[in-house]
Amino acid sequence: MVNSLGFDRPPGETRVVVAMSGGVDSSVVAGLLAREGYEVIGVTLQLYDHGEATFRKGSCCAGQDIHDARRVSATLGIPHYVLDYEERFRKAVIEPFAESYALGETPIPCVSCNQSVKFVDLMEVARDLGADCLATGHYVRSRIVDGKRQLLRPLDGDKDQTYFLFATTAGQLDFLRFPLGNMTKDETRELARDMGLVVAEKSDSQDICFVPKGSYSDVIKKLMPEAEKPGDIVDAHGRVLGRHKGIIHYTIGQRRGLGIASGDPLYVLRLDAKTQQVVVGPKSALTARTVRLRDLNWLGPRPLAEMADGNGLALEAKVRSTRAPQEAVVNIRDGEVYVTLIAGETGIAPGQACVLYSDDSADAQVLGGGFIAEAVPSALVA
Repeated sequence: MVNSLGFDRPPGETRVVVAMSGGVDSSVVAGLLAREGYEVIGVTLQLYDHGEATFRKGSCCAGQDIHDARRVSATLGIPHYVLDYEERFRKAVIEPFAESYALGETPIPCVSCNQSVKFVDLMEVARDLGADCLATGHYVRSRIVDGKRQLLRPLDGDKDQTYFLFATTAGQLDFLRFPLGNMTKDETRELARDMGLVVAEKSDSQDICFVPKGSYSDVIKKLMPEAEKPGDIVDAHGRVLGRHKGIIHYTIGQRRGLGIASGDPLYVLRLDAKTQQVVVGPKSALTARTVRLRDLNWLGPRPLAEMADGNGLALEAKVRSTRAPQEAVVNIRDGEVYVTLIAGETGIAPGQACVLYSDDSADAQVLGGGFIAEAVPSALVA
């Protein structure tokens, strides 16, 4: 008989490593699997430890969170290990984040963390511990269709985390399990209360866990002091409107804090790391219709080149984690992958993700995605 994790054996003969961040979601995953009789091992990776962030509300994988994960494990009666991955996290996530930001991009370190530390290093730890799978507290779903495990949107659309997992490979999906995919956040918290877990009312972690005060520029200046270079603020025609202290203090779409006088509102349109220019203009100039992707991860049923042949592949695309997917068409031109957003999107920045979905349904399949290398106003398709 197949158990709830998809293995043809009793839960008691199935070993599961749970990635425990110290939050309510991963704690409930450990509790649910322990209740079902699985052999559960909790593992927490210490990723950083820097003063204020250690006990900062909304942080994760640092001092207080490790303490909470230990207390939850003790309550559940499961073994728990803490592994020091600070150096690995710094090299794989924090330093590339700073380098990307210094280049005028808007990186997503959560994706990088999943790509490297969580879904590579932690999987290796799980296998070393003899685990059959690695379970996480992400709100996503997976299922096997025609012998291939697919990644799907979760039941709770408000907690959908597929945007941050688009880079998960097919091989990683085979080893991963997501027990919360068919639950709402409210149900998760209710289970935490029922289990008597100390984290039942704990606030959700923030996206960028290693930024102490929410100031990206502070982190970048600490790691790369040379990145704070002054330059000109110019309009789209190159006319100098003012000066700035460094492009690391700006993001695409920013309006406030430009420090220049203008009759009409001005927004940051582009950051040029080569010239150290901040290019500004009207809000209408922020709209992009097409994005070019790099580092594509494709999870579709057939090769993308085959599915996009001819007039392109119609699907849904998401370029902001907080917004719903929109109609889009994928084309391949000269080996490059382009996504045309039918309705367009404002404030798209290089370094952000573009995630591709099969359709607009609540349980749509994640077909993959890539990082945005370039955004342009014009569309490749009508």
